[in-house]
Amino acid sequence: MQLHQLKPIHKRKERKRIGRGGKKGSHCGRGTKGQTMRSTNKLQPVIRQIIKRYPKLRGYRFKSRLKPTVLNIEDLEKKFRSGETVNPKILVERKLVRRIKGKTPEVKILGEGKITKSLTIEGFQVSKSAKEKIEKAGGKIK
Repeated sequence: MQLHQLKPIHKRKERKRIGRGGKKGSHCGRGTKGQTMRSTNKLQPVIRQIIKRYPKLRGYRFKSRLKPTVLNIEDLEKKFRSGETVNPKILVERKLVRRIKGKTPEVKILGEGKITKSLTIEGFQVSKSAKEKIEKAGGKIK
């Protein structure tokens, strides 16, 4: 079978011709009298309505902030040697974190796992448990 041999299974539906006498005459399915009966009672394009309304919208419009990317202490233990500094740029290079729309994301370090290496950590959000474990291992948080 080829494309030019395809045919529809069902017949095409003919549209109703309204307002020409007989049973579909006079009001022809448009209701009687009033606004909804008139010929100009058409729906406006939805986008146009939104555009017209937009400058008049009131109230608080918030920007949805991205949640920080989560990273555990055990991941830092595997990828870094003791005495190294850890910052977002280095995490992207070592493929622990991905860029989002070309930007390095905010990162939060959580305290799951163990750490034995002393690391200097810069430019992160750090949880309480992670902070305690890093400082216990001899690391610093800036």
